[in-house]
Amino acid sequence: MLKITELKPGILIELEGIPYQIITASHKMLGRGHGMVKTKLKNLKTGAQIERVFKGNEVLKEANLNKTKALFLWQDKDNFYFMDAQTSSQFSLPAASVGFAKNFLVEGGEVEILMFLDKPLSVNLPIKMELKVVETEPGIRGGRETPGTKKAVLETGFATQVPLFIKKGDIIKIDTRDGKYVERKK
Repeated sequence: MLKITELKPGILIELEGIPYQIITASHKMLGRGHGMVKTKLKNLKTGAQIERVFKGNEVLKEANLNKTKALFLWQDKDNFYFMDAQTSSQFSLPAASVGFAKNFLVEGGEVEILMFLDKPLSVNLPIKMELKVVETEPGIRGGRETPGTKKAVLETGFATQVPLFIKKGDIIKIDTRDGKYVERKK
């Protein structure tokens, strides 16, 4: 059981039998010691986001989610297909459950799958991932007051802004939360 003072981004809770992940949590103290936490929650079954305020001495149930390693196999129009690394059983997740993580899935790449009551719910990626640049324009130097950026397409098809010195074939680290460039692998 979690008190409202323990709520922070990334924590998994269960409300009315549905697992949620806390995206944001803002703690506020009201007069005479009563606190409240305004949260933005992501429904792990549907991918929908809601806002909810928890007050005072409310106690929340921590979601009992299991994590399992799986290999990403392929995707079609509506689903993403995976294979459990331990049992070799295959399963799929709807595109809505995969969400923004779809931009960083590499065929044959290992990912972590969140399971609730032995059913796959969503993909849990590391915060930073290394991906190969497959397409980018040459960087043009000079004539700038600030460092420039250019568009680069990664091996997954995702496009992001990178510094001018990045070339085709470079391996770069990407923040999977927002898709921004972090650094070039040396």
